[in-house]
Amino acid sequence: MATKKKTDEMILVTGATGFLGSTLINQLTRQGRKLRALKREASVVPDLIKDNALVEWVIADINNISALEDAFEGIEQVYHCAALVSFNPKDKQKLLRINIEGTSNIVNLCAAFGTRLLHVSSVAALGNAKKGALITEKDFWEYDAKAHAYAISKYEGEMEVWRGIAEGLDAVIVNPSVIIGAAAGFEGSGAIFKLVKEGLSFYTRGATGLVDVEDVAKSMIALMNSTETAERFILSSENYHYQQFFAEIAKGYGIKAPAKEAKPWMLGIAWRAAKLASIFTGKPASLTSDAARSSLNESLYSNEKIKKAIDISFKPLKQSIEEICKRQY
Repeated sequence: MATKKKTDEMILVTGATGFLGSTLINQLTRQGRKLRALKREASVVPDLIKDNALVEWVIADINNISALEDAFEGIEQVYHCAALVSFNPKDKQKLLRINIEGTSNIVNLCAAFGTRLLHVSSVAALGNAKKGALITEKDFWEYDAKAHAYAISKYEGEMEVWRGIAEGLDAVIVNPSVIIGAAAGFEGSGAIFKLVKEGLSFYTRGATGLVDVEDVAKSMIALMNSTETAERFILSSENYHYQQFFAEIAKGYGIKAPAKEAKPWMLGIAWRAAKLASIFTGKPASLTSDAARSSLNESLYSNEKIKKAIDISFKPLKQSIEEICKRQY
């Protein structure tokens, strides 16, 4: 394990009102750490960290350089959690602006202020496994014309951090898999729990990595306060096929598990029907072509590197799923 650094530096957290950002802040302040947190004017502070005396709130957008510069005064550590997660093709420009240009702004300011950076990337920025092997930190994403805009934005955003590292920036990158936790509500990964709870009858053949949000935040803090630099780390507890994932959620809610496999042609019909429905309702489509395609992929991840670096024991997914279902019953 890398030697620990000092833990009394002034901290800045971007994406502070989000699912991961608020969990991170909760853990940091429970350790007695004071910090500065960024929020957009319209963002609502979650109850988890609301009225926390150790948090200094600053209204700033990561695409607003002048506001960001003021927030960086006196800062020595930056946790960059701010990002847009969307599989809706209509959000492409917004994804590129926030996840790439916003990250570039953070990287440039960290370099200018001599600030250590921990950047939250995603497994979406990693490449595909070679010959059935687990995906590791050595895999890099290769351009694919069919790739969804979110994957492109996270890859290009991570490249901005590597560019900063090449120029001398002290930074470390984490690539979380699908992050779950009760605080997500029914947004993001929580939408999967909602679908199963409401009687989802189909599952897809794909598989992915899953990790509890508490473990992601814990790993981030440990890495920030280590001497690790110019490295990336996959944060993933276990690999689950969607059939198993959906079945355990159903068990947690005490309902019947999805028993029918959704074939590719069925998903094709489903996302087209959802798109048509969105035209009439004016609401975002409940299923997009990108999301449907992703649900068929089998992406399995290795967590050996992070376990060796910080000696973490990940919470078993069964336990995480049970806890989420009990809190959202």
